[in-house]
Amino acid sequence: MTGALSGDDLARLAFLVLLLVVVGGAMLFELSGRGGRALRALVLWAVLIAALAMGHDWWQTRTAPRQQVLEDGARIEIPLGRGGHFHLEAILNGTPVDFMVDTGATSVALSRDDAQAIGLDLDRLNFSGVAVTANGRVATAPVTIGEFVIGDAVDRDVRAVVIDSDLPDSLLGMSYLRRFARVSFEGDLLILER
Repeated sequence: MTGALSGDDLARLAFLVLLLVVVGGAMLFELSGRGGRALRALVLWAVLIAALAMGHDWWQTRTAPRQQVLEDGARIEIPLGRGGHFHLEAILNGTPVDFMVDTGATSVALSRDDAQAIGLDLDRLNFSGVAVTANGRVATAPVTIGEFVIGDAVDRDVRAVVIDSDLPDSLLGMSYLRRFARVSFEGDLLILER
């Protein structure tokens, strides 16, 4: 887990602050004695339930289990994560990047934000390729990632594409997964072995 807040974390934090303002306002409203008693109780319960739901979601995303790298990087175990997907953190050119493992993706696909974070100049990329996604066709730009690290496993000059869309997560596709001798599922674990 990195120290910097992602866009999703900032959005959640903003929502939680807004929720705190609403809860505080509801409490002030309750204490002021105005409004119908039943309406005040209903609003208070709705706000409390929403606060609990958001707190649970925030807790789940902050405490979601991460991958374990075993046997000097020869085995990586990735637990099932949020939304029923497998998420993995890799270090690209010295920068942590969160990936969603996608066996339906042909290659490593970086979001624009992640590409920029690892030092790629988006203005110099040639978005001449095309990828067909669940959301339709999107332009892609071929890139090479100098260093791709997961635990003790280090790969150099990894080919990838940058997706010219609002891709929320970078995708770890088959071009990288083929580097492993075995890719398997064991219950709620995805196992990658070299």
